Amino acid sequence: MDKNKFAFSKENFILLAIAVVIIVVGFFLMSGGKTTEETGFDPTIFSSRRIVVAPIVTMLGFLLVFVAILKNKK
Repeated sequence: MDKNKFAFSKENFILLAIAVVIIVVGFFLMSGGKTTEETGFDPTIFSSRRIVVAPIVTMLGFLLVFVAILKNKK
């Protein structure tokens, strides 16, 4: 057995890096600024970007991680 052989190919690592970037973008979309209200409640936490778009982007990133791991070498 050759010790220089990796379990993943270069393509797997590229897909994995892209997936990590997509996950980070998804978490960035979920984040928000501090509140400017005196009561501490900011109604922008219910924006569609935070409760719809960001979770979808994050889940797509996690799915791409699975694809990157399961992709066979040629």
